Amino acid sequence: MLLRALRRRWRSYRYRFVPWLALNLRRQRRTLRYVPESSQDKVIADEDVFETLLKTFKALFINDFSRQADILALLPEVKCRYLELLTVEQKRLKVNSCNHQGQHMFSPEEVLFNTLGFAVSRDRSSLVSGGTGVFVTKGFVPKGTVVSMYPGTVYRKHEPIFFQSLGNPFIFRCIDGVLIDGNDKGLSRSVYRSCSRRDQLGPFQMSDESWLTATLQNPLAVGQYVNNCSHEKTANVCYQEFDVPGHFPVELKQYLPNIVYSHDIESHLRCVVLVTLRDIKQGEELFSNYYTVVS
Repeated sequence: MLLRALRRRWRSYRYRFVPWLALNLRRQRRTLRYVPESSQDKVIADEDVFETLLKTFKALFINDFSRQADILALLPEVKCRYLELLTVEQKRLKVNSCNHQGQHMFSPEEVLFNTLGFAVSRDRSSLVSGGTGVFVTKGFVPKGTVVSMYPGTVYRKHEPIFFQSLGNPFIFRCIDGVLIDGNDKGLSRSVYRSCSRRDQLGPFQMSDESWLTATLQNPLAVGQYVNNCSHEKTANVCYQEFDVPGHFPVELKQYLPNIVYSHDIESHLRCVVLVTLRDIKQGEELFSNYYTVVS
C-alpha cells in the first residue's frame, strides 16, 4: 500500500524533477511541446486572450449586478456603461425585469456557456490514477480558444516558496522562472487568501478567492486540475502565459484567480491560460503537458 502511494506521488511529481526530464527528454518526445524562443510561446495573440477574459468577466459582472452597488457607487461613468450592457443582455436573454434587483441570476457555468458557447468543470478523471480532471461539460470549444485559467499565488524567482512546495504537485513554472502555486489546500491556500485580502482596496477586490472553494465565481479557474497527456490521451490544450495589462478594468479584477506574493513589486500580474489545440466536443476531458521545453 505504501509503495503504491509513493508511486502515485512520483507520477505527479516527476514532470517537475529536472534529472528525470533530462533522462526522459528523448524518450518522451511525443509528449513535449517545443518552443524555439520565449516570444514564440503564443498559440493565440495576447489581444485575443485579453478580449476573451474581458468578455467573460463583464458577463459575470452583469449577471451579479445587484451585488456590485458599492463598486458602482464609486464609478458613476462605469455604472452607466454597465446599465446599458445590462439592458442589452436582458433583451438578448429575454429576461423581463424592470430593475436589477429582480434580475434573473444564472450560475457562473451558465454565464460561461451563454458567453463563450461552452462550460467546463472539475470531475473524476478518465485516467485510472488521474484523480480530478477537467471536462467540457456543455457546448463546443473551437481550436484556439481560452478554455480555462491556472489560478494561484504568483512568485518571482527570489521569493520564498520552499515550504509551500513540499508535497505540492500544483506549482507551475513559467518560461522566465516565475512560479504559480495553484494548490487550494494547506499553507498555499492560507498564503493566497492572505495576499488577496492584503491587496483589497475598499470594495475593490484585486483577485478571486472562490477557486479555493467548491463554488467558483470564475468558472474558468480550474486549470490546475487539467491532467498531463500520455500516448493514449494526447494533449488537446496547452499553457500560455499572459501578463494582465495595467488598463484592465478595476471592477473586473475580482474575477482574476491570481495574486502576487510581494505587494511592493510594481509589475503586470502574471496569469496562465489554457488554449485549445484542436476543436473539443462536449464530454471530452482536457489534457495538456506539465512542462514546456524552451530551446
